[in-house]
Amino acid sequence: MNIVILGPQGSGKGTQAELLAEKFGLFHIESGKILREMAEADERIRNMQKQGILVPDQETINYMENYITKNNISFKNLIFDGFPRSMSQYDLLKEWLKQKGAEIDYVIYLDVGEKTSIERLSSRRICEECGEVYNLITKPPREMDKCDICGGKLIQRNDDKPETIKKRLEIFRKETMPIVNHVKKEEKLIIVDSERPVKVIFKEILSKLGKKAK
Repeated sequence: MNIVILGPQGSGKGTQAELLAEKFGLFHIESGKILREMAEADERIRNMQKQGILVPDQETINYMENYITKNNISFKNLIFDGFPRSMSQYDLLKEWLKQKGAEIDYVIYLDVGEKTSIERLSSRRICEECGEVYNLITKPPREMDKCDICGGKLIQRNDDKPETIKKRLEIFRKETMPIVNHVKKEEKLIIVDSERPVKVIFKEILSKLGKKAK
């Protein structure tokens, strides 16, 4: 089973993707992590990211393929988190999976309002030493501004400041929402209200997946 999980920033995609991966034995493809690894290994990509230039879609797909192959994972047991972000990426992903004898089985859309997105993301803190992620609302550290794991300083990324979040949400509505509207026609879409607690959201996803599979 291959799943794409979509949602605005702060909708909880990563959390639900991890839960689904554990539940169904799926390999979690986290685009943000992959892009960070690409940047660490390639100065050209690192410079592109510093300049705000997007890595070409095909190059990202190629890296994903190498990533999956290296980990000896089936192309039929994947969950994509943060990718695709546009219709062109969605079409490219579908074609790529087709070449591997696979397809996208379900697209899960986590629906969350702008107010909640801003509240959640502006409360996020990241350890500048080990990269552990906290949230002052849902996952606070034991000591304010100090990592529970390594004791490193917790910082707020520029991307998680309200004015930046609003811009990111505008881009999401413009570039990613067309995928959601398109997938409705393919009858693969599952929409879940992501304003609620994590366990409640996950329970509904499982219920709707079960109904879709029948």
